[in-house]
Amino acid sequence: MLQKITLPTHTDDRGSLTAIEIKDYIDWTPKRIYYVTDVRGMRGGHAVRGEKKIYVCMQGSCVGRFHDGRDWVEFALKGPSDAVQMDMLCYREFTNFTPGTVLMAVSSVNYNKADYIYDFAEFLQATKNL
Repeated sequence: MLQKITLPTHTDDRGSLTAIEIKDYIDWTPKRIYYVTDVRGMRGGHAVRGEKKIYVCMQGSCVGRFHDGRDWVEFALKGPSDAVQMDMLCYREFTNFTPGTVLMAVSSVNYNKADYIYDFAEFLQATKNL
């Protein structure tokens, strides 16, 4: 499954609060959380074997492109309510970051360099067996 999701944001005179009720979106245990800031170029450009993930555009905006082995799907993300749920092997790229954008990722796996696929042709080959 690969889909854009809208997180509930509650705004009043004190500001805005966006909550991620984990149980509503995932059935796996989060093992790693990271975020990117001060982006000056494309981010991503890889796939990760065995990973499920939620990307949340906490602030600013960017464009996420995902390839599932057959097609590219593109999502415009504009914080703080926009997120992408990725429960399958996908090659991903993020571009068009506005100044001040914060993109957070919640991953089902810990970092292991051996699980990363940077070569797009290798990724396409890996998805043939899925």
